[in-house]
Amino acid sequence: MKQARETCDCRIIHEEKVAAARRRALDEFTIGELSLTFKALGDVSRLKILWALEHEEMCVCDLAALLGITESAVSHQLRLLRTLRLVKNRRDRTILYYRLADAHVSQLVGIALQHIQEPAAGGQQPEEISR
Repeated sequence: MKQARETCDCRIIHEEKVAAARRRALDEFTIGELSLTFKALGDVSRLKILWALEHEEMCVCDLAALLGITESAVSHQLRLLRTLRLVKNRRDRTILYYRLADAHVSQLVGIALQHIQEPAAGGQQPEEISR
C-alpha cells in the first residue's frame, strides 16, 4: 500500500528544488514580521515620514505640517512605525523628536527607490499595480 503524499495533485517537476526551498523557508513568525514591515512601507504617509526622517530628526508638529495632515494622524503613523522598530524617538522637554531607528531602515527605502528609478528591461514601463 502506498503512503499518502502530503501535497496536492499538482505536479512537481524538480522535487529537489522544492525540498531545498522548504529547508530555507523562514519560520511563520519571521515571515509575519517581514510582511508587517513591508505593509508599513506600503503606505504613502508612512513613506513620506520615513523619507523626511532620512535627512533629519523631526517632531510630530513639523511632520504634520510637511504632510498636511493632523498631528493626531502623524502620531498614529509614528506609533506603528515605532512598534515595528522603524523609527525611534527622544524627548527634549515637552517635544518628542523622531528619527530612523537604524541604517537598515534607510537602506530599505533607498534600495526600493533605486529599484524604481532604474530603467525597465527592454525600455518598457512597469504596469500599474491595482490598489
